[in-house]
Amino acid sequence: MNRKIVSFLSVISMLIMVMIIAVNTGSIKVPLLELFQGLMDGTHHEVEIIKDLRFPRIIVALFAGAALAVSGALLQAVMKNPLADAGVIGISSGSAFFSILLVTIAPQLFFWMPLFSFIGGALACFLVYTLSWKSGLNPLRLILVGIAINATFTGLNDSFNFRGSYSVTSISQGTTSSISMKTWSDVEVLVTYGSIGLILSFCLVSWCNLLSLQDKTVKNLGLHVTRARVIISAVAVLLAAVATSIAGIIAFVGLLIPHIARQFVGSDYRVLIPFSALSGALLILTADTLGRTIVAPNEIPASIIMAVIGGPFLIYLLRKSDRIYGI
Repeated sequence: MNRKIVSFLSVISMLIMVMIIAVNTGSIKVPLLELFQGLMDGTHHEVEIIKDLRFPRIIVALFAGAALAVSGALLQAVMKNPLADAGVIGISSGSAFFSILLVTIAPQLFFWMPLFSFIGGALACFLVYTLSWKSGLNPLRLILVGIAINATFTGLNDSFNFRGSYSVTSISQGTTSSISMKTWSDVEVLVTYGSIGLILSFCLVSWCNLLSLQDKTVKNLGLHVTRARVIISAVAVLLAAVATSIAGIIAFVGLLIPHIARQFVGSDYRVLIPFSALSGALLILTADTLGRTIVAPNEIPASIIMAVIGGPFLIYLLRKSDRIYGI
């Protein structure tokens, strides 16, 4: 059987298995048949609790993981840099900062939070591009500038901790992963905007493949390189922003998943994007499920688990990059 098909079937199988485990992880456990029956008739009290507490959390983890993974793949195509990731180069922290501003100033505009997050992420992305440009985009310079931008916005986010007038919920949502206690309104926002971003990313796969070529070659093929980069970057920022606005900052997903995906399905974005979406969903749901079982009844946020995994992975890629990516 084709290796790509096997890879897709494996990820889908693991995703279904982790979803089943996640539904029954916690103090309340309901057999699957009883769960399905309870969802149908709506009379089972424990099933209703699972429906209102665990289902939104699972859906948020799935969509946030898919959005962050695809965002990383798009950014890597635009920047021609395997180290590009919304969390590493400051897009997520910029999005989080603008989310906190909106929640603080006008909490009634919650449904529009992804729009404000998009503005913050776009600003961070613009700063990274402009400050790292010097006769072209050097991959290492771009990452270093991105880390500086990330530190700046993270500092601005943390500064809200010293202002008593801001709610703890708003601060924690903007600065750390906060997948717990999500509601169906959170799901509505994330699914609405996240689906738009994912659909747009699938429409841009041909441009992503062309951008892997030299700019001169791409221009000769009739593609407006600058316009393509701006549009792809905008979709990547949208995906990262909507995930950050609901799930908080989760770094390294967009760095780790596309790199692993290329090992299994290759670099063709027609296959890489959907595989990254499935793998990102699997990774965040697994991290969140592990986080609430390792030290139960306490929880470890998914962002902390990802930091433990992603930090060493970034070091590995940086050490490997002199031989492969020419950094």
